[in-house]
Amino acid sequence: MDRRSFLTVAGSAATGSLMLPRFAIAQTRPFNYYSVNAFSGNFATSGKYSDLGVRAAVTAFGNGLGRPIDYRKIDSEGNPAIAVRKVQQAIDQDKARHFGSAALSNEALAIMKEIDKNKGVYITYVGADEVTGKDCNRSTFRWGLPTYGAVNTVMRPLIQQNPKWKKVYTITGQYVFGEALLRNAKAVMQETKLEHVGNSYHSLAEKEFSGYLGNAMGSGADVLVVLNFGANTLDLLRQAATFGLKQRMAVVVVWFSGLDTFQALGADVTDGMYFGLQYWHTLDTPANKDFVRVYKGEFKENPRFYSAADYQVATLMFDAAKRAGSDEPAAIVKALEGYSYQGLTGDEQIRPFDHQVSKNYLLVRGKKKAAMKDADDYADILSSSRALVPQAESDCKLV
Repeated sequence: MDRRSFLTVAGSAATGSLMLPRFAIAQTRPFNYYSVNAFSGNFATSGKYSDLGVRAAVTAFGNGLGRPIDYRKIDSEGNPAIAVRKVQQAIDQDKARHFGSAALSNEALAIMKEIDKNKGVYITYVGADEVTGKDCNRSTFRWGLPTYGAVNTVMRPLIQQNPKWKKVYTITGQYVFGEALLRNAKAVMQETKLEHVGNSYHSLAEKEFSGYLGNAMGSGADVLVVLNFGANTLDLLRQAATFGLKQRMAVVVVWFSGLDTFQALGADVTDGMYFGLQYWHTLDTPANKDFVRVYKGEFKENPRFYSAADYQVATLMFDAAKRAGSDEPAAIVKALEGYSYQGLTGDEQIRPFDHQVSKNYLLVRGKKKAAMKDADDYADILSSSRALVPQAESDCKLV
C-alpha cells in the first residue's frame, strides 16, 4: 500500500472552534480515505490521474471537516484478486472504512462486496450495470452513468440524426464491461429496427484488430460501434485510421475516457468519429469551473476523466461526512441517499433505491485539427443527457 497524506488546516481552538462542526471539535483523529486503483501495471494511467483528482479534492475541500484528511492509495495492479486482498488488509490492519475509485468494473464488483461485508462505504464510477443492479448493496454508490445510460444517450440521438443508418457491426471486449455494453446496444438496435450484422469479441490482452476491422468493412455495415475501453480502444482506433475505415462507415465509441485518449490518438485519428464521455473539461457548470480552477492551479493542465471522477467521488465522501456530522459509514450512507447537489455535470442526484447518481452523459464528435481553438480542443459537444433504468425495472433490491 502506497500512502500519501494531505492535511487540512483545522485552525486553533481559541480562534476557530465556533466555525467547526461539532464532531470535528470532539474528534481530532484524521478522516481516512482510501482510493483503490491501478497505480501500476497495464492500467497505471488511470491511477496516475485518479491520484491527481483526489489530491485536488483534498485541496478544494480545505478546512471543511475541521480536521486532517488522511488520503491513502491502494494499488490494485489492475487485478481484482489483488484489489480484494489489499482492501481486506486495509480493513483488518488500519480499520479502513471509506473507499473510492476503481477504474475497472471487475475490480469494483469484487471489492464492493468486501466493503459491504465490513460495514464500510464505497463510491465508484465504473460502468457495469450490476454495480447498481443485481449486485447492489447498501454500502456502494456510483457516480457516472452505467453502460445502460451510456449506450442509450449515445446511440439513440445518433440513430435519430442519421436515418440512413440501417446496419451495425460491433467490436466488443469479452469481459464484464464489454458484455454489458453489447447487451444494451443490442436492445437499442432491436427497438430502433437497426440490423446487427455481426460482432467480433476480443480479449483484454488483444493488440491486433486488423481481422476484426476487416470483418466490419466486409459486413456492409453503415456504422461500427466500438464496445470496449482503455488501451484496446486506442489500438483499435489507430488501426481503423490506417485502414481508412472512417471513410467507409461511421465510427461510434460508446465509452471513451476523454482528454487523455484524445491526446494519445491525435485529431487526425479522432476527427469525425463519435464518442460517449462521462466528463469533458469545458463543461459550463459552476462546480466544473471551480474544479478546473483548482486542478489547473495545482497541476498546470486541464483535467482528464479519471481526475474528474475521483475528484467528484472524494468530494461526495467528504461532504457526506460533514453533513452527517460523523465518519461512521452508516451515517455517511444515510447522508448520501437521495442527496441532490451541484456536480461537475450540473444538477446531480443520488437515487436512494439503488445508490446510482443521476447525471448527464455527453455525446461528442471529434474535430479537425485545423478547427481546434487550443491544444486540448479535440471535440464538440453534440448533446448532454441522462438515461437510467427505472425503479420498476431495476434489478437492485435495496428497498
